[in-house]
Amino acid sequence: MAKFNQQGTAVPATPEAQAWKFSDITAVDGIREKWEKVRKYFFLRESTYDMTHRCNIDCEGCYYYQGDKAAVTENRDPEQWRQLMAHEKQRGITYVVLAGAEPSLVPELCRVCFDEIPLGCIATNGIKRIDSAVDYQIHISVWGNDETSHRLRGAKNMLERQIDNYRDDPRAVFVYTFTPGNIDEAEEVAELLARNNCRLTFNMFSAPVGYAGGLRHDAASLEKTRQTMQRICAQYPEHVCFSPYNIVAHTHRLGLHDLFSCPYPRANPSTEIGLGRSFRQYRTDLSWDRSAACCVPDTDCADCRHYAAGSAVVTSRMFRHAKNPELFKAWLDYVDVYLAVWVREYEKSPDLCSDLVAPPSHDVFEK
Repeated sequence: MAKFNQQGTAVPATPEAQAWKFSDITAVDGIREKWEKVRKYFFLRESTYDMTHRCNIDCEGCYYYQGDKAAVTENRDPEQWRQLMAHEKQRGITYVVLAGAEPSLVPELCRVCFDEIPLGCIATNGIKRIDSAVDYQIHISVWGNDETSHRLRGAKNMLERQIDNYRDDPRAVFVYTFTPGNIDEAEEVAELLARNNCRLTFNMFSAPVGYAGGLRHDAASLEKTRQTMQRICAQYPEHVCFSPYNIVAHTHRLGLHDLFSCPYPRANPSTEIGLGRSFRQYRTDLSWDRSAACCVPDTDCADCRHYAAGSAVVTSRMFRHAKNPELFKAWLDYVDVYLAVWVREYEKSPDLCSDLVAPPSHDVFEK
């Protein structure tokens, strides 16, 4: 199993001395403690909900306005949303992701969802603050410094406004989306966020179907992003929520679907178990379409490196990683990051694996 160290230097592969049993892997010191920590959250069952088709900015490459999601009639009736959430609980859904165009524009609907299912997350551009009574994780999208945000999203002083709204807010996680054009700005933004005591995680721009613009990654930008992520993680360990295996999974030459195979209904025909059976992606009219249902609909699956996709795609492949302690440590670190990013009051632990370990049945990176 090929791997690289933190400096990107190849580490010689070590032949397996034994075929590991899962019980032996989870009995290893360090692994045992983190395994017991993360397995308590295996009850989480998610679905996602487009809250509104309105937005207060206009982003290049926006997923929401691809396809026909925004063409439906918007349902703004709080009672019908309450009924939907009650039905979702009966279906076994324990975690909701509120997204769409911009959920902060419908605060009354966000509150209804929280009242019915109190575990969840809201994906927002952060320009309008979401009331603290809605105690979900708040994911605030960042696409670079204020100059880049103005150019790509049409909003002035965006990062400044986001920080003003969510500085010292324990719900807030700033999500820096790497594009080929903003890699050099990431360290500047990370320093500003850390100085303002803001938490940070990373995302990768993943092209919508048919997208032909300049934000799609190539081999050079993936390599540069990987190196930049490593530097930021080392420089701001108290503020950045990411791990070496997160870096591997999201900057690999292959997308998440090709690395791990995607369990979301859009890419998975099975309705027997897991996300194929439970996951739904509701539109603003409260309808859903299984053939289109995934965490970020209308993304080009071959180019998908999205952090939200990885939260299910990678974490659901536990037994693929249960080959040896090193690989399982890397997977545990990934799950630990996922929970810290998505679940209120969950605290990330120190990483068990500091090397860039190869995903199952793949090399780390072509050198």
